[in-house]
Amino acid sequence: MVPDLSSDQAPCCAAKRPSDARQQSRTQPIEATTQDIPRDVVEVPGGTALTGTNTPFLPMDGEGPLRRGRVKTLYWERGTVTNEAFSRFVEATGYITEAERFGWSFVFHLHLDVPVETTVGINGQEWWRRVDGASWRYPNGPNKAPSLPDHPVVQVSWNDASAYAKWAGGRLPSEVEWEHAARGGLGDVRYPWGDADPHDEGNHFCNIWQGHFPMHNTAADGYEATAPAISFQPNGYGLYNMVGNVWQWTADPFKLRSVKKTARQANARLAGNKLLKGGSFLCHRSYCFRYRIAARTGNTPDSASTHTGFRIVYDMRPDKA
Repeated sequence: MVPDLSSDQAPCCAAKRPSDARQQSRTQPIEATTQDIPRDVVEVPGGTALTGTNTPFLPMDGEGPLRRGRVKTLYWERGTVTNEAFSRFVEATGYITEAERFGWSFVFHLHLDVPVETTVGINGQEWWRRVDGASWRYPNGPNKAPSLPDHPVVQVSWNDASAYAKWAGGRLPSEVEWEHAARGGLGDVRYPWGDADPHDEGNHFCNIWQGHFPMHNTAADGYEATAPAISFQPNGYGLYNMVGNVWQWTADPFKLRSVKKTARQANARLAGNKLLKGGSFLCHRSYCFRYRIAARTGNTPDSASTHTGFRIVYDMRPDKA
């Protein structure tokens, strides 16, 4: 059953790993690298930063209000971390992702490598199916095509992303840093390019869903799943795919900024969750309108899926930029 697509209570498209599996997770020690690794960075100037919005579309996510803060100049990778870059990390460290250690991960039902009836779905989000052997190497399962070098690495947890960032000598951005960078110098806008809305027939500014979610994707923007990390048009700071394509892990916890009792109760339930920004190729205005700059969601730090990746920032310009 497809949920009420017009409801402001529409849940997010994130897939959460069940708590009974998390005890298998073990963080691997990683040290910062000193080796020559490719970096493609742009400088994002610091200054006054905007976070949130005074016109929230999904107020239950904590999108509002609009707030002002300060950020310092940072050096951002132009795109999200790619499979090619992540493979260098794995080769150098022997790192094993959490999805690989669990032995399975979540795959979108239209991209399965096995009959859907042979898999287990998430209650209420049956389009997410558990697939044995799904990992960053084979995002949709071992019987499907391997990951593409220039596409964002997916099937990575927050713990995996943090390990990579530490190895690369960078870090995950905070929410205020992420929104400042996503706005590209435009100020209080809805998207990295301004306020023009993408839609099914045109204005394909980013890689999101076109059609009727979750059964039919016309792929009018050219991509049924991920697009290359460097694709579509960059924003004013030269950053690609700040919204759409893949959700991006941030350094922050996911919590609601409110003193209301309902918010305090929600934060208690969300304790330990990490914040994601940007939306993904599975977002559509009718269901998960979270490819806006102020939009936000959270997930457990060991969860992974085919539409979740990350990008990193550097506090100082890297030597190998």
